[in-house]
Amino acid sequence: MPNVSGKAGEVVIVIGKGAWETEVGAALRTALASDEPFLPQKEPMFTLVNIPESAFSRIFQTHRNVVIIKILPNLEEPKIVFQENVWAAPQIVVTISASTESEIAKLVLQQQDRLAGAILMAERNRNIQNAKRYEERALRAVVTSEFGGSPYFPKGYSIKKKTDNFIWISYETTYTNQGVFIYRFPYKDSTDFYPENLIARRNEVLFKNVPGQIEKSYMTTNINQEPSLRWIHYNKRDFAELRGLWEVQNDFMGGPFISHFFMDQDKQNIIALEAFVYAPRYDKRNYLRQVESLIYSFEQF
Repeated sequence: MPNVSGKAGEVVIVIGKGAWETEVGAALRTALASDEPFLPQKEPMFTLVNIPESAFSRIFQTHRNVVIIKILPNLEEPKIVFQENVWAAPQIVVTISASTESEIAKLVLQQQDRLAGAILMAERNRNIQNAKRYEERALRAVVTSEFGGSPYFPKGYSIKKKTDNFIWISYETTYTNQGVFIYRFPYKDSTDFYPENLIARRNEVLFKNVPGQIEKSYMTTNINQEPSLRWIHYNKRDFAELRGLWEVQNDFMGGPFISHFFMDQDKQNIIALEAFVYAPRYDKRNYLRQVESLIYSFEQF
């Protein structure tokens, strides 16, 4: 199959122009183009591209993310179908069918978490596949020897700092910095996973290990927008995800971060995997998803 086309974060919506301007289009924009949380500037969750069915030719059929809307008057029950690699790979195609526009809109809103989650997972899996295909294997060996497991890092990433219980790996260009922190701290009891305690631990580690560019500056958590915490089960692992904004104390730097916290195999320590982005000149959604995918790729060895 041909490789997928289109930009990361784009979704082709196959629907007539008339329906796109009705409640169906409004429901799709609510489900897929609402503001992405915990970014410094407003960015939509996905960038939607409307294509009428008559124009849905091969050039669009190979797009990475496709949502097809079908209004079938004789259809008894509305349905949503998820498929992979229909016209290209690695591709996700979602077909949403119902007898009326109102039924379509209702189904989209009912299934919006499932719909957005499936497309997010497809985007993440593409990033992980690329990291594995173009892996910088030496990095995984270093992290595994210290923490018993490691994410997959693509070429271009390198170790910026390594101390006891802390490794900083980053990919830097002139105007962007995508970084991963891996660290551990002792586990005492379940209250260690309370958000306020995770934030306090995070700040303690960053104060010690991530200084800023000027004297008495260091990375910390921006508390003006309270970080969110949720538990995730992924790839046979359970972890607490902390999502928020970082800043540099006594300086004017900041950006988004995502942290995963989970128990090590001996249940003695909590391991933290943290993805962050500094890209003051650019939108940050796609940069963050790229580096977030790396911490999702963590495997124990």
